[in-house]
Amino acid sequence: MKTNPKIICDYVSKIIVVGDSGVGKTNILTRFGRNDFIQNSSSTIGVEFFTKICEINGYNIKFNIWDTAGQEKYKSITRTFYYNSNSAIVVFDLNDKE
Repeated sequence: MKTNPKIICDYVSKIIVVGDSGVGKTNILTRFGRNDFIQNSSSTIGVEFFTKICEINGYNIKFNIWDTAGQEKYKSITRTFYYNSNSAIVVFDLNDKE
């Protein structure tokens, strides 16, 4: 998705997406950000960044969405991206009883 640099945003929100590896965090964001679905996507390494501007009730809101890796070995890297976030989306697998 291309962002128009001329759009003035009324609000900016930082959102982090967290969850175990393989639960579909990147696919959810790809669908939201680009209205696309990638059947065979690869695992996120570290952190990926998405931006989406939405008009809600006449306000332009810019969402900076940080897609974090779910593997345990990246936890020390991804935790630094949690600071100053406004909200979090927790993604999990309903079929995994743990």
